[in-house]
Formats: sequence, structure tokens, C-alpha cells
Amino acid sequence: MELDHKHLLLRAEVNNCPSEKDLSVVLSWMKKLIRSIDMKLLQGPNISYVDQPGNRGITCMALIETSHIVLHIWDESDPGIFQLDVYSCKSFDINSVIKCLSQGFEVIKIEHKFLDRNTGLKLIT
Repeated sequence: MELDHKHLLLRAEVNNCPSEKDLSVVLSWMKKLIRSIDMKLLQGPNISYVDQPGNRGITCMALIETSHIVLHIWDESDPGIFQLDVYSCKSFDINSVIKCLSQGFEVIKIEHKFLDRNTGLKLIT
């Protein structure tokens, strides 16, 4: 099997942003995302709430058999901010990730970059 090395970086603005009381909602969403992109959960998902002014929000991460998925949520701003990082050595459908996010949360704006790390990256020192 040839490895694929795909990396999705996604930023979204959301209404009704999940907060400290919604950790179970975010955990359920992460599990749904993993299933929707046909990945196998290796460990987690693990979740924490940071209560630091200026950086208040949720971090949720999961190790998948082919790498990782990490979600950071900042709930202090209005709208709330999501930053999602999906890295996998197995191909996945970007549109499935966007659809899952849009169905799980009230997304009002979404931007993303998709890196195909098979094509090579320049090392900047």
C-alpha cells in the first residue's frame, strides 16, 4: 500500500459556538467525523477546556490509524472560531469533512487549505 500524506487545514466561524458545558457534543461530533471520512480510531478522542482569558475554548484530538485529527474552538469571540487539522496517510474526501462540520454546527464562514504532502515541501530554515 502506498501512503498518501493528505493534510487539511480548516478555519470556520460559527454561531452558537460550543462552550465548556458542550464537551460531550464536541466528542460525539469528532467520532461522527472520523466515521464519515472512513478512518479508524486508534486512541481518544480526548477533550479539554481551557479557561484562560483570550484563549478560552475547547481542544479535542483523536489519533487515527493513519495519523491525527485536532480541533480547536475559541468560544469567546462572536462568532466562535473553529480550527480543524486533519492529517492522514490515507486519502479522504474534503467535502465530507466540510459537510460534517456544517451539519454539526451553525457555520457562517469556512475557509480551508489542502496540502498534498506527496508532492514535496521545501524546508525553510
